Amino acid sequence: MTSQITIHKAGGKWVVRAGGAVLAESGNALEVITTDGKATIYFPRADVAMAFLDQSDNGSTCPDRGAATHYAIETKSQTIGDAAWSYEAPKAGFEQIAGFLAFHNSDKVAVEQL
Repeated sequence: MTSQITIHKAGGKWVVRAGGAVLAESGNALEVITTDGKATIYFPRADVAMAFLDQSDNGSTCPDRGAATHYAIETKSQTIGDAAWSYEAPKAGFEQIAGFLAFHNSDKVAVEQL
């Protein structure tokens, strides 16, 4: 059984910070909410400083969304492995997030609404 996932435009402006740098800032982010109520913010690639991200050899597969490409964040002082992911060719019904990037909100990466 697949989970119920909703996608809609995230309200306001969102930012991603890591290693003292702003990696993404967008007023065009999407909010993806799963059945358990967990929300993840996805940023348009055009609003992400891709120079800070390196594609990882790792990946993952979501039964609903498909294969995800993972990215490490390179800061001045550290590499934060598999800190972001993107669905380049998501399954049917999730085309809206194609090419958008999401970030693991952690003690090293902050995803915040401004």
